[in-house]
Amino acid sequence: LKYLMVSCTAMALSFVVAPTVEAASGKTTTQAKAGKKSVKVAKSSKSARIKQASIKKTSRKSVAAVPREAAMPDMDALGLPNVKSTAVLVQDQYTGEVLFERNSSAIVPIASITKLMTAMVALDAKPALDEVLEVSEEDIDQLKGTRSRLAIGTRLTREEMLHLALMSSENRASSALSRYYPGGHAAFIAAMNRKAHDLGLADTQFFDSTGLNPRNVSSARDLAKMVAASASYPLIREFSTTRDGYFAVNGRMVHFNNTTALVSNPEWEIGLQKTGFINEAGRCLVMQASVHGRNVVMVFLDSAGNLTRFADATRVRNWLERNPHVEPATQAAAPLRTVPVSTQPSTVLASEPPHGT
Repeated sequence: LKYLMVSCTAMALSFVVAPTVEAASGKTTTQAKAGKKSVKVAKSSKSARIKQASIKKTSRKSVAAVPREAAMPDMDALGLPNVKSTAVLVQDQYTGEVLFERNSSAIVPIASITKLMTAMVALDAKPALDEVLEVSEEDIDQLKGTRSRLAIGTRLTREEMLHLALMSSENRASSALSRYYPGGHAAFIAAMNRKAHDLGLADTQFFDSTGLNPRNVSSARDLAKMVAASASYPLIREFSTTRDGYFAVNGRMVHFNNTTALVSNPEWEIGLQKTGFINEAGRCLVMQASVHGRNVVMVFLDSAGNLTRFADATRVRNWLERNPHVEPATQAAAPLRTVPVSTQPSTVLASEPPHGT
């Protein structure tokens, strides 16, 4: 009987304890499942955030990797060169036919494009090219404050000064050429303006030999004539297209580069070139080149950025190669901005720090 009573008590206790344990066990299982689910959700959210961050980083990389110039097509909707320079002229060198133009009659500052006229006038005097010229304090730029690697007292031959003026746009070299002209600087400037008149450059006027003076003005149409005239001088063609060179400056050899990287590009056949920049003129480039067997003169004035003028030249070259029989006098339909037809440099917009190239 005693044994029977103990068994009954144990059985009763099992019925009471079992549901409690089962409930507790069930609760623990549910919590465990819920915990696992939370961990999965958390991991999923974290993965999503990492993926999203990765996408954002990739997007930023993609945007950064695309050059600004590359995003702009070579041609516009009309099939014309999609140039950014404010004033442009593309002309057949031999026939004089204008193939493309934009604001080509606007009179604007021309910066160091001036040095092509400086070179012509210096050579027209038929001076001794081996005569030694010395850089003096008179050659220091008091107008723009530009620097030079030709220190005061530097002695170079006239030929070397001419080479540096055309290849590297050296302002002190250009100034020295004008000082050593018969009659001095004033006579040289007068000769520059006479030469401009003789070439029929009605929109052109010079006040210095370097181009640092913003009163040196011209139009794209006039500059095309000036480039064509300059191309008849073998030394101007040679010196303006030399890639680089070493010159003895005060007892040591100094390396100078061309201001136009295009002269080193095998895709180009450039016979003559000159760059220019002061704040009032913007970035400028003129050149004579052979494109698809045709000699053309290109003028690009007041470009917004340093590379824009070279990119514009490439766009025009590509356009001419695709359209070798292009009809003359193609006028750009929509200029990027208006260039005031004025000899007052203050009205020309530009935003970069002044220097001469």
